[in-house]
Amino acid sequence: MQYGRIPAYRPRVTDQNESVIAMIRRTFLTLAASAGAVAIMGAAGFGGLLVGTAGAQSTEELMKPGPLGEMALGDPNAPNVVIEYASMTCSHCASFHTETFGALKEKYIDTGKVYFIFREYPLDALATAAFMLARCGPQERYFPLVDLMFDRQGEWAFTENPKQALLNFVRQAGFTEESFNACLTDKELQDGVLAVKNTASNDFKVTSTPTFFINGDLHRGGFSIEEFDEILAD
Repeated sequence: MQYGRIPAYRPRVTDQNESVIAMIRRTFLTLAASAGAVAIMGAAGFGGLLVGTAGAQSTEELMKPGPLGEMALGDPNAPNVVIEYASMTCSHCASFHTETFGALKEKYIDTGKVYFIFREYPLDALATAAFMLARCGPQERYFPLVDLMFDRQGEWAFTENPKQALLNFVRQAGFTEESFNACLTDKELQDGVLAVKNTASNDFKVTSTPTFFINGDLHRGGFSIEEFDEILAD
């Protein structure tokens, strides 16, 4: 999937909160100490494998945006709404975005049939950091960077030094080491990302990624375009 050139990073006003800095540093150091631990983040039990429905949620509650606002594609007045909860370190999420999302976008989102909402559900501190970096800067750079991170997930998520790998990776999106650190120490931004996850867990029974709400019905696991065809046809 290609969304065009990624605009350069623009710094945000940050809250230099020592507890957040310590959390990110401690997590990165722990992950760096064990390549096996890093691999577990994206593979062990994080991607949903079950496909099914768990009943319709309250449309009004489900459609409320988080504190950072929605990241969405398509026509808000489309007849169908697809909400995806994903983690940047989830290998099943990466597979969906590299193998299926392009067809979904071309067939349903770009044609006005689906309004697609992408919501953050980080499964670990590294995924939280990746979402924070995607949120930093202008809104138009969000999906291009998320797309690139999923497409080349192995280059930054599953390494012995994920912090350095992530920094090296996002340099191509215009980040410097200074702006990288400034983004990851933005307490308000981190809280906003985690608030989306907490609401999904507490109110909507989201427990794994990817999880989809298709017109209010909960579906767990990655979907093929053919499965979307069947669901949306109904």
